[in-house]
Amino acid sequence: MTVRHTHVAGRCDRVAPVLARIGDKWAVLVVVLLADGPVRFNELKRRIGVISQRMLTFTLRALERDGLVVRTVHASVPPKVEYALTPLGQSLLEPISHLSQWAVDHADEIEASRAAFDGEDAREVAE
Repeated sequence: MTVRHTHVAGRCDRVAPVLARIGDKWAVLVVVLLADGPVRFNELKRRIGVISQRMLTFTLRALERDGLVVRTVHASVPPKVEYALTPLGQSLLEPISHLSQWAVDHADEIEASRAAFDGEDAREVAE
């Protein structure tokens, strides 16, 4: 397999924040949870479970700012707010899917490596 490198001379300052955004664990979870269509804020929070309201708000705003998520407010009492992926956000689903599958395929190897490393680290501390 050949690894392809995309040359972006002088543009790392533009690419790094994008990679940081899409590499954020909360952003990835939100994108995956929005894959099937619009979801309300509290439903997203319930599905994720371990995220604070503040962090979810921050993540959604950042994804909206980057053009990956759209926020729609429906006129009702109380107001109904939904979040959905934009076409740009939907284009992220395939790479996330491949990365997720890689993680599933190699989880046992990674856990074994961590256990071996942690055992070696403990021995070095004891010496």
